[in-house]
Amino acid sequence: MTVDRDVIAEHDQAPSDEVSRATVVAYALAAALLVAWFLFGWLVLRQGFVDSVGESAGAGFALLLIVSVVGTFRRSRR
Repeated sequence: MTVDRDVIAEHDQAPSDEVSRATVVAYALAAALLVAWFLFGWLVLRQGFVDSVGESAGAGFALLLIVSVVGTFRRSRR
């Protein structure tokens, strides 16, 4: 029984992937740019609220897709 406990204890201590500070800053910058894009379309261009939300949401989903593809390529190289 002690052997099983030792194996489980070693298996539970797998290294965790931490998010770097640069990644958090990049995500915060992207969020700020999306909010600015929404406000620019709504207040400056006077597109309408729903159109501005849709445009900024579409840009956000495109950014998420790009991040997902880049992350997949980076993990496949490891």
